[in-house]
Amino acid sequence: MVDQNPQSNYLPPPPSAADGAAASRGGGFLGLFQMGRPKLRVTSEFDSESSVFFNKVSCKLLDNLAKLKLTFQNDSKGEVSEPQVFLTSKFLSVQYDVEESDALLKTSFEIVPGLQFRAAHEVKAQQGEVAMVADLASPAYKLELSSAVPAVGMPRATLKFPLGEVSFEEKEEEEEEQKRALSVNGIVKSHALDGVCTARYSEENLELRYAYKDEQLTFVPSISLPSNALSCAFKRRFSPSDKLSYLYNFDTNNWSAVYKHTVGKEYKFKAGYDAEVRLGWASLWVGDEDGKAKTAPFKMKVQLMLQVPQDDIKSSALMFRVKKRWDI
Repeated sequence: MVDQNPQSNYLPPPPSAADGAAASRGGGFLGLFQMGRPKLRVTSEFDSESSVFFNKVSCKLLDNLAKLKLTFQNDSKGEVSEPQVFLTSKFLSVQYDVEESDALLKTSFEIVPGLQFRAAHEVKAQQGEVAMVADLASPAYKLELSSAVPAVGMPRATLKFPLGEVSFEEKEEEEEEQKRALSVNGIVKSHALDGVCTARYSEENLELRYAYKDEQLTFVPSISLPSNALSCAFKRRFSPSDKLSYLYNFDTNNWSAVYKHTVGKEYKFKAGYDAEVRLGWASLWVGDEDGKAKTAPFKMKVQLMLQVPQDDIKSSALMFRVKKRWDI
């Protein structure tokens, strides 16, 4: 009699080392609940100007499927603020304010390829927003329809394309509260004259901006219409570690200047003056100013700042800020 099951004489191969490791730690769905305590990341930052510690405790849950974060403040008197709790995952995020007993819920997911749904809801205020984003001819062209909840007027429509975007929205006119008018906002960018030209239209104001940049020089003039407010920004790089920035507003005659010197990525010295507030200042950074504490020496970022008011030099102040991270 012939065996009709072709797998009856099949001898499965012995389990590999990887399979044994997965089985030993309880792979699959049950493995999510058999893992040990998640590693905690603690970050604390002290600001001498406000004499307040800003603290953050975070950890990853369920094999990195979600992240839990808790933030709170405490001052020099030992008073601790009520915490803010954040739970984030790929499709859902929750922010809970313990003091206000309020929560902000956000979700975003793809319904079908090329169609995305996004929503946000404030529990206490009972309001939020929903939006649908659809790809048009290609992913570079998108149409977004969004509406407040509860709805007020027609949804806002935003058309996004490679050179910018344009939005159409109904808004109440200030003079007549019951009358609504169509508001148009948009931004368009294009390469021209070896630089980038940008036109931004919002609230009946048009801002025109041109930006030229090479390895040593950056030049950015801009004008706002109909106010005719003209400004010009200038940056000059003298070496890989030395740069000077200057900004001048022609309508107010206010100007500001900043000199920056860096040593590698971990040390930065900056000095500047702001004519609008008549203040000179200098600061020293240890650790990347825009980076995280984990990349700084000893996982600690330090900033020292000296502020010197032009009209009252005796009231000059030396301030510092320290940010430290621990992995537990």
